[in-house]
Amino acid sequence: MPEFQHGKARLHYTIDGDPKAPPIVLLHALGVHASMWAPQVAAWRDTWRVLAPDARGHGRSAVSGAPVSIELLAQDVLAVLDEVGVARASVCGLSMGGAVAIWLARHHPERVERLVLCNTLAKFGSRAAWDERIASVARAGLAPLVEPIMARWFAPAYRAAQPASVARIAQMLAECSPAGYAACCGAVRDADLGADLPALGQPTLVIGGIHDTSTPPAEVRALAQAIPGARYCELDAAHLSNWAVPAEFNRAVAAFLSG
Repeated sequence: MPEFQHGKARLHYTIDGDPKAPPIVLLHALGVHASMWAPQVAAWRDTWRVLAPDARGHGRSAVSGAPVSIELLAQDVLAVLDEVGVARASVCGLSMGGAVAIWLARHHPERVERLVLCNTLAKFGSRAAWDERIASVARAGLAPLVEPIMARWFAPAYRAAQPASVARIAQMLAECSPAGYAACCGAVRDADLGADLPALGQPTLVIGGIHDTSTPPAEVRALAQAIPGARYCELDAAHLSNWAVPAEFNRAVAAFLSG
């Protein structure tokens, strides 16, 4: 698996598809890693060059020890793009990955062709709630959080019908570095990107989930309305829409990327 040193962090990424195909970067949610995008990589590797980095402190990317911000995570993505020689790509981010995608599109528009923002917000909840989560991880690790997070990330009907699929995501979360998770909690806590939305100039698709309680569809729809010309699509899923309804997700994104 490709990896390289960027500053004090060792960054890991996966890359699939023809090097001459149009590139797309997939940015994962908090607590999981690039394998979250397996349903998309399998479907898109014959059409696009699919690049999926692990955020620092997640998957095989190292914890740097430095405070983490959305800007720092975005700079990591730029470093990965430079490492593989991609000057400009479409960017698809979910939840935390969506915030990173917004920052990239606003501050480095020359690097972002099209933008897909999934189950994400410009600001995620209260500082107090994130501080409590960080403190909880420091006290007890991630194990106590796995079940409550799965209950938010997947609708009850999906959890009942697809327990093995939910278990794969639960395992990713359980295996995440507590230090890496807590550091990225701080990045999400401090994200406040609302002022960036009206300045986004890329063609943008925003995806919400009908059953999503982490980023409720009304709030995701409001995010789309704040971005000039953005399209909004709502899927019959909770927070991890790409995983729960991959066929519908893939169709929506592929149609958008194809123009």
